[in-house]
Amino acid sequence: MNDENELVAEGALRPHDLREFVGQSRVVAQLNLLLVAAQKSGRTPDHILLAGPPGLGKTTLAMIVAAESGRSLRMSSGPAISHAGDLAAVLSSLLPGDVLFIDEIHRMARSAEEMLYLAMEDFRVDIMVGKGVGATAIPLDIPPFTLVGATTRAGALAGPLRDRFGFTGHLEFYSPEELVSVLERSSELLNLRLSPDALTELARRSRGTPRIANRLLRRVRDFIEVNPASEPLLATRETLDIYDVDSRGLDRLDRSYLESLGKRFNGGPTGLSSLAVSIGEDSETIETVVEPFLVREGLISRSSRGRIITNAGWEHLGIDPMTIAHPQAPTLL
Repeated sequence: MNDENELVAEGALRPHDLREFVGQSRVVAQLNLLLVAAQKSGRTPDHILLAGPPGLGKTTLAMIVAAESGRSLRMSSGPAISHAGDLAAVLSSLLPGDVLFIDEIHRMARSAEEMLYLAMEDFRVDIMVGKGVGATAIPLDIPPFTLVGATTRAGALAGPLRDRFGFTGHLEFYSPEELVSVLERSSELLNLRLSPDALTELARRSRGTPRIANRLLRRVRDFIEVNPASEPLLATRETLDIYDVDSRGLDRLDRSYLESLGKRFNGGPTGLSSLAVSIGEDSETIETVVEPFLVREGLISRSSRGRIITNAGWEHLGIDPMTIAHPQAPTLL
């Protein structure tokens, strides 16, 4: 039930049109041009690919595309489409002009991906009936639709699929100033009054990600509800301490990664698989959630030899690299 409440709260803070959307100004301007042009010419908007780290607004933008087009939104995800039949069922249920959102589209089954090529270009699919030499392909027409694909790993998409999108938007991490704007809007919706200093502190420690900023804002709201006499800046700092968010926005998983790379692997270079095993997390989570922020902050670097901690990373750990034992041979598993 708590998870459901979190999803409801998160959904309530989402902007509903491009005018409300904060940040990503280049992508927003490009999307606005695409949608307005399609509306004026009376055609279905081109297929859209949104790429970037988690929490930057890919799902929200897909919802806005549907809302501004005046169309229904159908939602699915790459892992849920495990074979071509799953995709055929989704496509056959679409109505003319529908917006189909597929999250983590790079994780879709290859057989479904090949079916999607034809659907995106010619708005039809071939349904295979029977097996072996007796199998027959039955063409099925589908109404024109707009596919919005979201991915945290654009490079993992097959070239033929990537080329079929009419527009690709690359979402970037937010600046602290942009996150302050996001938090100001969210605070109003939550009827929460925080001082500019408190909002700046929260933005600075939110990893450049609106989803995290809004999540932490809700936790600050909880703290103030329990401690109504708290001064806003102090309440914000105490909340962040309770939830293990440090001065640069690193959480427990980030610090575990950094400490493992620094202490267990003597600063690297070491491979992703070895790091994943050492901290008990799967490689994809590390590569898509943890590392982009650490690289952006200059705490680690990724090279062909493996992951390496930087001087800034050593400094954040409070360790003098000269005190670390002589590095071992590179671990490239």
